[in-house]
Amino acid sequence: MKLKVCGMKHGENIQEVAALQPDYMGFIFYEQSKRNFEGIIPELPKSIKKTGVFVNEYPEILISLVEEYQLDAVQLHGDESVAYITELQFQLAERRALFIEENKHQKKKKNKHKISNEKVEIIKVFGVKDTFDFEVLRSYLEVVDFFLFDTKGKERGGNGFPFDWSVLESYPFEKPFFLSGGIGLEAVEEVQKILHSKLPIYGLDVNSKFESTPGVKNIEALKKFKNNVITDFVK
Repeated sequence: MKLKVCGMKHGENIQEVAALQPDYMGFIFYEQSKRNFEGIIPELPKSIKKTGVFVNEYPEILISLVEEYQLDAVQLHGDESVAYITELQFQLAERRALFIEENKHQKKKKNKHKISNEKVEIIKVFGVKDTFDFEVLRSYLEVVDFFLFDTKGKERGGNGFPFDWSVLESYPFEKPFFLSGGIGLEAVEEVQKILHSKLPIYGLDVNSKFESTPGVKNIEALKKFKNNVITDFVK
């Protein structure tokens, strides 16, 4: 079971969270978000996948940020179409191939900006409330690595409350997904229950329920959650 901590913002706090060894850390590149990231990402352990969160971003800008921050995954939180994602995949693959080729001939030079040697994962977000038509996902199955189900609300993420998880009982696909939306320490029992279902849950995405202020994560609360949910589930 993977753990993704999203909405990271401040350097020292980023390093503190990284010390807990989550599998993914999310950085929001969306100016309207209270957690919009600007600045420098401290060096992180290679085991942590840096994830950029975008909302209906121009592909050129998105790719430039993937290169600048050496992102391992992109999370699409807007209304991105299958055609958008297909084109994004194509451009990312082209940039990766170009980077690999250039490195063969410039081994002594270190590029300031680069794209990952590995395929950049694509996570597509869908907001859920009391009902959801899973058929809308079918056309995305071949173009994304994971879905992420979040609470449908005023904010593009970080609304702070969960949706009705029983809706997921009707999920008809094998495509793995992240579960998100107001997950906090008070929901440990509910989380443990759904993790032991037959649903293809790949990871848990946490954010606002572990914050003292927007973008600042409570380290002790995260540590307790990881020990009580993620570590116990693996055992």
